[in-house]
Amino acid sequence: MLRARDAMDRAYAQPLDVAALARIAHVSEAHFSRVFRATFGETPHRYLQRRRVERAMFLLRETDRRVTDISFEVGFNSPGTFSRTFHDIVGRSPREYRKQAAATGVPTCFTMAWARPSA
Repeated sequence: MLRARDAMDRAYAQPLDVAALARIAHVSEAHFSRVFRATFGETPHRYLQRRRVERAMFLLRETDRRVTDISFEVGFNSPGTFSRTFHDIVGRSPREYRKQAAATGVPTCFTMAWARPSA
């Protein structure tokens, strides 16, 4: 499970599916999904989405790239899916997040700890 999670952390922007992750963990797909959720508290798909959103949060705070470009860079195939997923996890749209992050002026280490998505 740790190998699969590490692979997800390293290659979050790549298209990863449960079959590939299960091969990394040396288990069947169904067993992988069950054990991953029991171990880490969320499905493999949701974990990967959260990882992508965390990276997007950093890019929104620290760069002036367009939201669409960031969505593709972190591995989403559609800006609409990115915005919807970002809102589900963070609680606000990517544009709102960027505006609020620019206005706070708090050191990055505090922002990262405070803004880390928990769901």
